Amino acid sequence: MPIRVVSFDMEGTLVDHSYSKTIWEGDIPALYAEAHGLPLEEARKKVFAEYADVGEGRPEWYDMGYWWRRLGLPHYWRNLPQRRKDECRVYPDAQPALNRLGKKYPLIVSSNTIREFLQIQLGCIEYPFSRVFSAPTDFNAVKKAPDFYQRVCDILEIKPEELAHVGDHEEFDYRAPKKLGVKAYHLDRIGQLKGEDVVHDLNEFASRLL
Repeated sequence: MPIRVVSFDMEGTLVDHSYSKTIWEGDIPALYAEAHGLPLEEARKKVFAEYADVGEGRPEWYDMGYWWRRLGLPHYWRNLPQRRKDECRVYPDAQPALNRLGKKYPLIVSSNTIREFLQIQLGCIEYPFSRVFSAPTDFNAVKKAPDFYQRVCDILEIKPEELAHVGDHEEFDYRAPKKLGVKAYHLDRIGQLKGEDVVHDLNEFASRLL
């Protein structure tokens, strides 16, 4: 069955993790230290332990409002994503691959990133995606199960076999959509993996579909 829509993960695929890491690993521990009168390193350990307690398999993991409440942080968080926009780093292969694939397919984003972060990251890429899906914001879910991709397909009115998706997370971006029948590719930028569904950059992914 021919591919009708091409989907991209965001972080680790189109942009690197610099933007999110600055906020999650820098700003939030610093605010926690301020709020609770702790040295920064102690605050970092406590915050990271809280992150680990929740885990990336739950939608709360990605929800800034949840963490503000759970950690008792000062100030309002809504301006933080915009303040850190200069930390957004687009992979050099992203724009050429998008330009190539966009000539043939509608392109979408299917991400575990909250929409407030995605809006900043999309501004860095400057590509007119047909749709942008945030699993935690739009569906209160995580991409760990095929259900997320089924919802995306239902909204797009396509069959799973008509969707191609690429991302760097083996479970969220490869195994979960693969179970549903999506033509999924695992992006391994380090170059350690091999296989029929492994690509090492987005130009290779584009070449697979063109």
